[in-house]
Amino acid sequence: MTNESMQDTHISLAHGNGGRFMRELINEIFARHLANDRLDVQVDAASLRLDSRDIIFTTDGFTVQPLEFPGGDIGSLAVHGTVNDLAVAGAMPRFLSLNAFIEEGMEVAQLERIVKSLATAASEAGVEVVAGDTKVLKKGEGGGLYLATTGIGTRDPGFDLGLDRIRHGDVMLVSGSVGDHGISVLLAREQFGLRGDLQSDSASVIPLAQALSGVAGVRFMRDPTRGGLATVCHELTRATGMGIRIRQTDIPINDPVQSVCDMLGYDPLFLACEGRVVAIVDADMAQQVLAKWQALPGGSGASIFGVIDAMISHVILETELGGERILEELEDDPLPRIC
Repeated sequence: MTNESMQDTHISLAHGNGGRFMRELINEIFARHLANDRLDVQVDAASLRLDSRDIIFTTDGFTVQPLEFPGGDIGSLAVHGTVNDLAVAGAMPRFLSLNAFIEEGMEVAQLERIVKSLATAASEAGVEVVAGDTKVLKKGEGGGLYLATTGIGTRDPGFDLGLDRIRHGDVMLVSGSVGDHGISVLLAREQFGLRGDLQSDSASVIPLAQALSGVAGVRFMRDPTRGGLATVCHELTRATGMGIRIRQTDIPINDPVQSVCDMLGYDPLFLACEGRVVAIVDADMAQQVLAKWQALPGGSGASIFGVIDAMISHVILETELGGERILEELEDDPLPRIC
């Protein structure tokens, strides 16, 4: 039986990597059975109208090994991942809930470090954890600690974002280097005999998102987590019916990330980020948006890297050598699970 036929009948890790198998799983099982007017599987947060205000609601789950890694841990990661989904939807995050699934045998001291880190990240992001639950799993039934969160925020009236607003000729920006989180977690595992001091980019993107509030011509934002920058491009292509051209030389990639990818055969464009924003903006506003981001600590490495092209139907990568190739959608896991 081939791997693909197995994935037709059984769940595999590839069903959680942000690529084709994950999309088919969501569309063919979850969306088909849970369909309603408010459920949109193309975005990470739902807009709910309540008492004349737009309430933005999102939920997420977190599993990472090791639980603590350079630049963060599963606690801060859970906060950043949740508030970032709200922020790129144009919301100011307000409240979180937290569910903790703790494996029997976990050291109490490690759990306390992670919860303290989570609390610090929440305080820095200006959100409060207002509800939660804990469950203890038998030894061997979990990865030490799994976290699940729900986030609620209020829509900033200065934002009018939507996939339907994207137009031919709009340009794409990314707020900083890509792949840092994926490679930092890989190095923390000391797999393949590799070590390094690269830090995860895990951080709140609220300042980056809020910097674009009220800026005319900002069409859409997304944080490139599972599946990385390339998967965001594929999601946009499917949603808009338009292709995308991206320039390899304009995509910021730190040297340690590129070096590890070259050694192990990974593509940094498919690696998870946890503190970056992709924005689609009117071409006339691109330099203004770039300047706003580059003036912020979290956006100093921002770059314009691509353009929406209605004349094509694929994601086209313009290579360093001046050639072009179709950037195919992710199928297999690019790395062991890192978020």
